[in-house]
Amino acid sequence: MFKKLTIHFLKLLIFWILLFDFQRINFSLFHWRKFQSSTFFEWLQSFVFSIRLDLGMAGALCILPILFLSLKLISNKRWISRTFYAIFVFEISIVCLIHSGEINVYDEWNHKLTSRVFKHLANPDEVFRTAAWSNTFWYVFFFALEFFVAWKGMRWLFKLEPIKIPKHWAIRTLAFLGSFILFGGTSFVLLRGGFQQIPLNINTAIYSNNPLNNDLSINSTYNFAKSYLLYNRSDIDIFLPKMDTVVSKQLVKKLYDYPKQHTNYFLTRQQPNIVFVVLEGWSANAMGCLSETKGATPNFDKLASEGLLFTNILAASGTSEIGNSTIFSGFPAIPEVSITMQPEKHRKIRSINQDLKERGYSSSYLFGGDLKYGNIGGYLMDHGFNKVIDENNLPDIPRGKLNYYDPDVYRFFLHEIKQAKQPFLQCVFTGSSHSPYDHPGRSIHKFDGPEADYMNALIYCDKAIGKFIQSCKKLPSYKNTLFVFVADHGHGTPAYESTQVSPYFKIPLLFWGEVIKPEYKHKKINTIGSQTDIATTLLYQLGMNSKNYPWSKDLMNPNVPEFALYSINRGYGWMTPKGSMLFQMQSNIYIEDIFDPKIRKEEIKKGNALLNEVYRYYKKL
Repeated sequence: MFKKLTIHFLKLLIFWILLFDFQRINFSLFHWRKFQSSTFFEWLQSFVFSIRLDLGMAGALCILPILFLSLKLISNKRWISRTFYAIFVFEISIVCLIHSGEINVYDEWNHKLTSRVFKHLANPDEVFRTAAWSNTFWYVFFFALEFFVAWKGMRWLFKLEPIKIPKHWAIRTLAFLGSFILFGGTSFVLLRGGFQQIPLNINTAIYSNNPLNNDLSINSTYNFAKSYLLYNRSDIDIFLPKMDTVVSKQLVKKLYDYPKQHTNYFLTRQQPNIVFVVLEGWSANAMGCLSETKGATPNFDKLASEGLLFTNILAASGTSEIGNSTIFSGFPAIPEVSITMQPEKHRKIRSINQDLKERGYSSSYLFGGDLKYGNIGGYLMDHGFNKVIDENNLPDIPRGKLNYYDPDVYRFFLHEIKQAKQPFLQCVFTGSSHSPYDHPGRSIHKFDGPEADYMNALIYCDKAIGKFIQSCKKLPSYKNTLFVFVADHGHGTPAYESTQVSPYFKIPLLFWGEVIKPEYKHKKINTIGSQTDIATTLLYQLGMNSKNYPWSKDLMNPNVPEFALYSINRGYGWMTPKGSMLFQMQSNIYIEDIFDPKIRKEEIKKGNALLNEVYRYYKKL
């Protein structure tokens, strides 16, 4: 009887290993274009380096099935076999759901499926509308394919027949306990990765300088489960680099201890109207004025040549809700935390419209989609915007699945500007540069290859900006208006598809308009900063105090320290003029580190200190 149980246990392990490898083949075939930069041998290595994580996940998935297989040593009742099959089918379903989802989101996210999905699943109608029909088809197709193959494999490998069991109940009980302890214990050891001091980690599957190869190697179910555990924690203290509190406070104080007064005023007046255009997913690496990629953004490039352009600005994170709260509140992004989703905390931080309101400004925010995503609408309303407009307040006209098309959004926005009481803060958030790219200009095929749909969508969005500005020039308020163009986050581009490199986070920041002094027009500023710095930079130009934005610095100040802290998937990044790094907390590795070894330790310590102090501040909110 132990022989049969041993054979079943080995079959379970082999079953899961084969299913995981079958999923890798499906992923590779579907995303074969992305693997063109890898050799066949590099691709093949993923099936070798994946073994430990696969065995670990297989061990976890074996624990419940082996429990019921062991119960057959006590009884041959049919409910035991039926429960075994039910648990097995449930586990197969979960594994296939995770992987079929990962195959579909990888093109857009450029990383494996993680707990980030829960932010989207909180608004299922948003998910449905964002997904193109092809996404739905391929999701169902791969789920059905993988489930069918797994089902057939299960039925072929596991035919549970009655076995001969001891007559005495004590012997049966001991046999059950012994077998479960043996095989359950083995499963746990596999899950842990052995008896070594440090348990198994996704780092064991990382073998290549190409993140794509590593993502293929890392077990999808294991990665998702680990990500969920991180997501489900109320804090991330144990994942942060440990630093002495006194040391971190001193380092951060030094970072922000610079002479605050200067005379670099680029505005001709201190109470202009202000128009914020938040560009959905516009990457600096896709724009002619900020990269070698030409042809997608001629209208914006022209505006950049006429205004004050910041060339080294990084997005604080990779999602829209964090981008918006960082732009308007100057609050840094914290790994695995969306402060907009926590009203009890975000209500305790300031937003620039609240300061402007004290100067007599009216305020409005318009988005052509649904602002309940990431609780952006709740954040805006909690911070006192006079008007918050989304799809629920707009006329019923043809539109995309996710939101209204950019030209229509700008048309609605112009109407808001026209009727706004001056001075005003008017904000618009665009959307046609977001998947599924179902805008009327989707027939544009100027770009092919990596991120072609996104790049061609930018052409459509850029034309809309050109027409919007031409219409703005006809407004009575135009000559007294400062336009601020900034992206909410970056996006994959032909140059940087991966989210695991610092350039991915570079975004545009442009101040433009008649209210800019002639000597600051046609000017580029290369100071390194991030979205967090917009609040203090703008308020100083308006002659206002920025004490409510302790994490924001003035990019126009010639004495300002240059740095940017940004959140990546389950980690964070740090950039200064001396280099940059990306640290992944879950695997405890630096996935990017281009600091000179002589100064590396001190530079990284500054980033670690800032993250620790921001997190400590957040915890106290």
